[in-house]
Amino acid sequence: MRTTIELSQTHRAALLRLAAERGEKGFSRLVTEAVEAYLANLGLSDERADAQRLKGVLSEADAIELEKRVRAVRERWR
Repeated sequence: MRTTIELSQTHRAALLRLAAERGEKGFSRLVTEAVEAYLANLGLSDERADAQRLKGVLSEADAIELEKRVRAVRERWR
């Protein structure tokens, strides 16, 4: 999602420098990481980010079994 934020020239320059060091053109990813870290510190992290951190936690077999069970529950759901 796009939005507009006010930054000092000093902060903007620092973000652009950090982004360039990471091989990125803009600093959107840096701002996203900063917001996620801030919200996580408050205990308000993004649910999608929480879900992404779980990627790879289940083995392939466990993931397949979980998917089968979810499908079975959904078939009985009203």
